[in-house]
Amino acid sequence: MATVGKGRKTIEDREQMSALDRLRHSAAHVMAAAVCRLYDGVQLDIGPATEDGFYYDFGLDQTFSPEDLEKIEAEMARIIGEDQPFERSVLSRQEAEAVLKEKGQGYKLDRLRDIPEDEPVTIYRNGDFMDLCAGPHVERTGAIKAFKLLSVAGSYFRGDEKNPMLQRIYGTAFPSKGELKQYLERIEEAKRRDHRKLGRELELFMFSPRVGSGLPLWLPKGAILRQTLEDFLKQEQTKRGYLPVVTPHLAKIDLYERSGHWGHYQDSMYAPIQVDDEQYILRPMNCPHHIEIYNSKPRSYRDLPVRLAEFGMVYRYEQSGELSGLTRVRGFTIDDAHIFLLPEQLKEEFKAVIDLILHVFHTLGFDQYQARLSLRDPEDKVKYVGSDEVWDRAETAIREAVQEKGLDAEIGVGEAAFYGPKLDFMVADALGRQWQLGTVQVDYNLPERFELEYIGDDGQRHRPVMLHRAPFGSIDRLTAVLIENFAGAFPLWLSPEQVRVIPITKDQHAFASEVEAELQAAGIRVTVDARNEKMGAKIREARLQRIPYMAVIGAREVEAGAVAVRSRAGDEGAMELKAFADRLKVEIEQRLMS
Repeated sequence: MATVGKGRKTIEDREQMSALDRLRHSAAHVMAAAVCRLYDGVQLDIGPATEDGFYYDFGLDQTFSPEDLEKIEAEMARIIGEDQPFERSVLSRQEAEAVLKEKGQGYKLDRLRDIPEDEPVTIYRNGDFMDLCAGPHVERTGAIKAFKLLSVAGSYFRGDEKNPMLQRIYGTAFPSKGELKQYLERIEEAKRRDHRKLGRELELFMFSPRVGSGLPLWLPKGAILRQTLEDFLKQEQTKRGYLPVVTPHLAKIDLYERSGHWGHYQDSMYAPIQVDDEQYILRPMNCPHHIEIYNSKPRSYRDLPVRLAEFGMVYRYEQSGELSGLTRVRGFTIDDAHIFLLPEQLKEEFKAVIDLILHVFHTLGFDQYQARLSLRDPEDKVKYVGSDEVWDRAETAIREAVQEKGLDAEIGVGEAAFYGPKLDFMVADALGRQWQLGTVQVDYNLPERFELEYIGDDGQRHRPVMLHRAPFGSIDRLTAVLIENFAGAFPLWLSPEQVRVIPITKDQHAFASEVEAELQAAGIRVTVDARNEKMGAKIREARLQRIPYMAVIGAREVEAGAVAVRSRAGDEGAMELKAFADRLKVEIEQRLMS
């Protein structure tokens, strides 16, 4: 492929590349050829196939515009029409270096150094275009039947913001125009559901350049939505014996050195803060704090399991180019809990956590999910802490629990946390995209590093096992997925505003206040639109705000002590006020999704 360096595919990977990926990778080359035809001084970097299409990174003084994408598409069509063959050549390393120097391709020279000595150096040509590339490709450019360029974004060379900024052109390609049309329709639907757009329109959250990139500010409606989600999970946790705790947003660096985060996770942590003679770190995880709470007093085997839960905000250093709305931020809240238990309790407690996660998913309407079991790579001794014996025990327990719950889990070797194996849940949203939400992780190692103990029934000191779990994962990411799943039209129980009372004239304002008071007394979130506007304008605004119910009040409703109900389904007619309130209470209590 045109991608070389970190994350480059092995020869075996390339040989097994799907026909669709070959097509898309070839389209990336055609796009690069078109750019080189149209613009002078183009510097080439990488151009791989992706899950949804392809991209290519270019160094160019000129900034690409939407009009440029149209020109590039037209030139691509000409190249495809020329039906150029893709021709592979093997060069010596010295020959490749000479060719790239002659063409002034500095980024490609840098990528050349990534190719292992035991692998051949290959280039692919189509027409007058040449690219350092491992392949493979379709036979000829004419095989590309349906393609579209989508957007331009900035991208740092090698993903490092200290390096030059390049321009990344995204595109897609499909075997047929029909498949391309369907994909483009999905993109338009994704734009309509985009949580960043809806977050602004519905006044849920915002970002401020004065606060900083990747640090969301939750507006009142968004805060209500978050609080509703938290209250739901708190109720479920209380039923299951979890105890709430609250811990600080930072701690001394010593804590993270002992936990191993500073040694294994430092690239994702912020720099230390000097306070007097000590250094503090914004926490990337909540677990070391919870460990200190467990360790604050002696524990007996009769006390275990101890389940400590916190909606704790954590801070991760993410590069600017990787930030994306609420799905990738620098400060976010985890519905974190840490369970300290006897070794013999591990499997049953792990299964209980799976039950909780699946209950949460069902309640939120996530019926399409995939479990992924992440194990360590036994060949990579540096990446993980702990002995082989400990890892074997943890992985055996987690495999048995998954099997006994009947989960069809994918296996990801080398994807475990540095301290233990984990089970992640990938949720499919309304557009079929996958998001990692719930997780549960087995940990024998942090109890060892922190010398956690309990007194067993034999009167001796023993080491507990630890579970890390988060059914939501990141509340911020969960909220983004929910916004897009429902296109902002949340079910009643989640809606920040559940009822909008709309008096037709000022003569109904007094009764509107009575309606508001009665609905509030029933625990329903309600507002009154008493503005001097036409009723039609008020109804349109309530619809744009995706409010589940409108209670319209005219003279007849005042006389009858009723409201004219309008739901998202349409006009439902007049309803006695108490009956309306009772209906909504049932819908909220049952957390109905429609």
